[in-house]
Order: sequence, then structure tokens, then C-alpha cells
Amino acid sequence: MMGGKTIATTRRLMSNRLFLYGCLTATSIAMLVLGVLMISIALEGWSSVSWRFLDSFASRKAAQAGIKAPLVGSLWVCAICALVALPMGIGTAIYLEEFAKRSRLKHLIQLNISNLSGVPSIVYGILALAAFVRFFGVSTGDAPWSIGDPESLFFVQFPFGPSVLAGGLTLALVVLPIMIIASQEAFRAVPQSLRQGALALGSTPWQVIWRVSFPAALPTIMTGAILAMSRAIGEAAPLLVIGGFLLVFQTPTNLMSDFTVLPLQIFNWAGRPQADFHKLAAAAIIVQLVVLLFFNSIAIIIRQKLQRPLQS
Repeated sequence: MMGGKTIATTRRLMSNRLFLYGCLTATSIAMLVLGVLMISIALEGWSSVSWRFLDSFASRKAAQAGIKAPLVGSLWVCAICALVALPMGIGTAIYLEEFAKRSRLKHLIQLNISNLSGVPSIVYGILALAAFVRFFGVSTGDAPWSIGDPESLFFVQFPFGPSVLAGGLTLALVVLPIMIIASQEAFRAVPQSLRQGALALGSTPWQVIWRVSFPAALPTIMTGAILAMSRAIGEAAPLLVIGGFLLVFQTPTNLMSDFTVLPLQIFNWAGRPQADFHKLAAAAIIVQLVVLLFFNSIAIIIRQKLQRPLQS
């Protein structure tokens, strides 16, 4: 009997080690491939990164081309996406985890959110084309209904058309399921004893959420926000579907302005046969990675500043 147990234990330990070595091997291969890609991009595009490259508009001549319009457009689109997706995702998670009672409706909503997180982003582009760009075909001829001066910051038209607002809302659709699921997991990780203790002291349900659950869940929520915005800044397919432009020679002045983003500009340059444009595409990838790391660093700093220990 003891010999049988010893053999079973040995096999279990060997299986664990083999699984560990397999995971380490797969991770090492992935990191190696990523490192090779990063080095090749840096070698090809670093010489093209300059202030002139950052401050110039796109051009059909590689020596004069820059990324000013797509860089500013990416900032506009991602800002709109964050302002829409983050509060809506957190609010939905608070309702589902803190207020909604267990029912078939809640189960159906949860099932749809889980399914939507796996939908390809181009499908969201098709939905946004119908909903935001064309307003489901409900428009008054060729002249859209508008409010304000087209040259001012406060200008809105209906339907939105292929504008920076439509682009931001499209990316919000893409990352909203991710944000909801990440926020739900953050609230589920908060110990139930903290909520019960706060309620026992006379706190209202909203005070429990605002002063206990939300501060405790904030680090995980910010991690989900970082992942969501990292995906948003790299999306090109849904913006291409709604009519995002590949060549734009001005920066957005309001929410209805034409726009392009860095992924679309990289897609445009990478598809050209000239080697000089391939170098520009590599340089744009470097800039996009720097922007992504910069905003991720800001989010991490905010997460650390807002995080409050559970003992306080």
C-alpha cells in the first residue's frame, strides 16, 4: 500500500514539474519572439523618429511625412472612449454585483456580457456604422441636423458621420465588456465581511459601496482599465469600417471633425511597396508603444495613489 502511494505521489510531482517546464518554455518562446520583433522594429524605425516626424502631417513623400494628425486623433478617440466606457463599465458592475438580485434576467445579462467580450472587434465596427455613423438610416437627406458653428469646439451634428465622436464611441463598445467583467471580478474579490461590518455600523448600501467596496476593488478595476485602454489604442479594424480616414491633413477641432489614428496610419504605410514608408510605419509603432507605456504608467500611479488599505 505504501509503495503504491509513493508511486502515485512521484507521478503527481513529475506531472507538476512537466507542466511547469511546459509553461516556462511557452512563455520563453513568446518573450523571445516579442523581443525579436521589438528589436527589429527599433532598428528599422528609430532613425525616423524625430520632432519633425511628430509635428508633420501625412504626405505622399516619405521624407516629408509625419504622424501629427494620427497622434492627436488617437488621443481624442481614446479620451472619448475612456470617458464613456470606464464609468459605464464600473457602474454596470456595481449594479450587477451590489444591487441586482439573483434572477433569470441577471443571468441573461451576465451571459450576454460574457459573449460580447469574445465578439471580434470588426463586428462592433459594423454595429457602430449603423448606430453612430448613420443613426440606423434615420437622417434628413444629405444635410444632417447640426448645433453650433462647425469651426468651434461646441459643434454637434446628427447623424455623427465618420467623426472623432463616432470613433470614440465605437472603441467604447469594443472595450465595454472587458471593463464590466474586470470590474465585476474586482467587486467579487472584496470580502463579504467588510460589507456586513459596515452595514452593522449603520451605513447605507451606497455608503458601503463608496467607502468600503469601491476603494478595496479599485486596484483591480484600474488594472482592467489599463488592459481595456491598451486594446482600444491598438484597434484599427472597427475604425476602418466606420469610415476612418487613412490620410488626414489637420488635427480635430471638435467632436465632429474627421480623424485618423496611429493604427490606421501604420496600416497605410505598411501596405505600401516603398521601403521608406515601411521605416515610417516602424517609427509610428515605436511612438504608439511609448504613448501606451506613458498612459499605462499614469494609470498605475493613479491606482497606487487612490488605493487605501483595508485597515484604515
